[in-house]
Amino acid sequence: MMNLRLGFLASGGGSNLQAIIDACKNGRLKAECCVVISNNSKSKALKRGKSAGIPTAHLSTKTHSTNEQLDLAITEKLEEHKVNLVILAGYMKLLGPSTVAKFRNRILNIHPALLPRFSGKGFYGKNIHKSVLSSNEKFTGVTIHLVDEQYDHGPIIAQKRIAIMKEDTLESLEQRVLSHEHELYVNTLRQIASGEIDLGSIAL
Repeated sequence: MMNLRLGFLASGGGSNLQAIIDACKNGRLKAECCVVISNNSKSKALKRGKSAGIPTAHLSTKTHSTNEQLDLAITEKLEEHKVNLVILAGYMKLLGPSTVAKFRNRILNIHPALLPRFSGKGFYGKNIHKSVLSSNEKFTGVTIHLVDEQYDHGPIIAQKRIAIMKEDTLESLEQRVLSHEHELYVNTLRQIASGEIDLGSIAL
């Protein structure tokens, strides 16, 4: 059993954050949500955190003059709240070397495609689903992976394959994939908490 102390980084709506908060509240997930950090001061993720009584912080290049200072500030904020697992929930920035090193093999990201396909800089949100549909794929999916110094890179922890319907639009596919993101993130965290998934054995 692992006593999860979760720190979140999010840039936008924070629906995955909300799914995890809800799972903690209703007892599906035994974890403590310790801090929500966003690079966007107006993000809904910060509002979700505040509404749930979770400490929040806006940390970006608007609050710190260099990427190095920002990286250290993120590391320090996570340490301040004694976080032992970092959750990227729609965080649009590449993590800096300080944060990656301090929390190596303890940072998770969720990606709305079956990695390693449709990945890398620029592949996020609607851009991914547009590419999937234009490629006439029969399946798409969701991937949770450990984070390293590159975009959408690092050992894969869990994947869910999702069929693409003939009638799918960009919006319908995006919403269906998002619902699977919520489910997969919560279930993966439950498995980490129970010891069923050992991040140390997955890490390279």
